[in-house]
Amino acid sequence: MAELGFARMEGKAGWNGSPERKKVSLMRKRVEMEDPDAKAVDDLMLRRFLRARDLDIAKGSAMFLKYFKWRKTQVPRGFICEADVQNELSQNKLFSQGFDKAGNPIGVIFGGRHDYSTRNIDEFRRVVVFGLDKLIARMPPEKEKFVFIADIKGWCYANSDIRAYLAALEIMQNYYPERLKKVFMVHVPSMFLRAWKIIYPFIDDNTKQKYVFVDDKNLKATLLEEIDESQLPEIYGGKLPLVPVQDT
Repeated sequence: MAELGFARMEGKAGWNGSPERKKVSLMRKRVEMEDPDAKAVDDLMLRRFLRARDLDIAKGSAMFLKYFKWRKTQVPRGFICEADVQNELSQNKLFSQGFDKAGNPIGVIFGGRHDYSTRNIDEFRRVVVFGLDKLIARMPPEKEKFVFIADIKGWCYANSDIRAYLAALEIMQNYYPERLKKVFMVHVPSMFLRAWKIIYPFIDDNTKQKYVFVDDKNLKATLLEEIDESQLPEIYGGKLPLVPVQDT
């Protein structure tokens, strides 16, 4: 619900100047001509799609309209029910709590807990949307981005699931543009890097720099550069207990 902009109409603070505002206004006219339901979407959402296409109104509009159609067909109720992602949630791999120093919500993913043997790709896609929407719903006013800690501890070839990884990347890049601030990759085993080499070429060039691999010896210090100790999960030396994403 929140990602469509129906539940929370965000303000307009933080615009980069009138030229961008004018482009958003032109983009709005364009997308509303194609789909009148787009009137319900706030300007900041349109701006994210516009920015994702380097302020090209035609390309930004096309990207948004593709998203808008996807959202209405794949998330027709406006949200994903827990009952529709029970197998994924039972793996206890998705958590959400705390904020970075800029006020962006933090999500934690445990890659070593992903059960490839029981994975259904459609349910996996649903849980990606479920988790991202939960993070967005926790955003303070005027915030648009989230941060992830991707913990790969214990990952082995039994957890390797390139199809699922690419599905998650597709959803993030095509339907949640300009939402990702940073991903801290922690406890990364060497064997995971083989899978990473397959995934990496599919990551948007502007997004690649947002993935930061953190050495174990500098783990806490690196995280504390952007996350206050009071907001850092206990397992990384902070003070917050992990909260399953469905409980946030």
